Amino acid sequence: MFRQLRDDIRVIFERDPAAKSIIEVIVCYPGFHALLFHRMAHWLYKRHLVLLPRMISQLARFLTGIEIHPGAKIGQGFFIDHGTGVVIGETAEIGDNVTLYQGVTLGGTGKEKGKRHPTIGNNVVIGTGAKILGSFKIGDNVKIGAGSVVNKPVPADTTVVGVPGRVVVHKGVPVKSPDLRHDELPDPVAETLQCLMERVEALERRLREKEEGERLNVFELIQHHDPDKGKVPSEGNGESGDVCLRPDDV
Repeated sequence: MFRQLRDDIRVIFERDPAAKSIIEVIVCYPGFHALLFHRMAHWLYKRHLVLLPRMISQLARFLTGIEIHPGAKIGQGFFIDHGTGVVIGETAEIGDNVTLYQGVTLGGTGKEKGKRHPTIGNNVVIGTGAKILGSFKIGDNVKIGAGSVVNKPVPADTTVVGVPGRVVVHKGVPVKSPDLRHDELPDPVAETLQCLMERVEALERRLREKEEGERLNVFELIQHHDPDKGKVPSEGNGESGDVCLRPDDV
């Protein structure tokens, strides 16, 4: 038990630069308190008790603002930063070295029985306000951007952003430890718009080059559309003839 407490405190110092002392962590960190309550409730839940574990989880929710169902399975190195509004459902499974920020929901999508909450892999960072809804797997080394809504599986070594969540590869480099820089995420919409802008600029440049290389004679253009416009009666015999008009005469 004491080894577990020591590991939980160590994780907070590793991931939160605001932590200054052990006493501060023990007294002032709601994520640490919620995890302690959950370990107690989960121990009772596995022994087929129902009411008492739920009462403990509700007490933890009242004190910390974090709701973790006693049935949820949580691995080692788990850290909830700030934590207000975090909800973790009954059949959720969380791997090792996972970080959650405030407002994260690991929830279900209906009234189905059995496994109905997500399974989170190792070394996963879930940003503020993200919602992961349904029974599917989030792979290892994944980052989920703030405010994202994820409702389908996510492969390992990727980043998810947007509503609904879109999977993008982040620099193509697998992350083997928790990467807390969830502010540096790719934006697939902005990248698509940038590609379209570059394409339009390239097309406009080619059009200008073509116009400069094919300077049209104004008179020839008029004759092409109206061949009789350039004919006037010739002097002497009254017959019509061609007249060469200068561009200034048009």
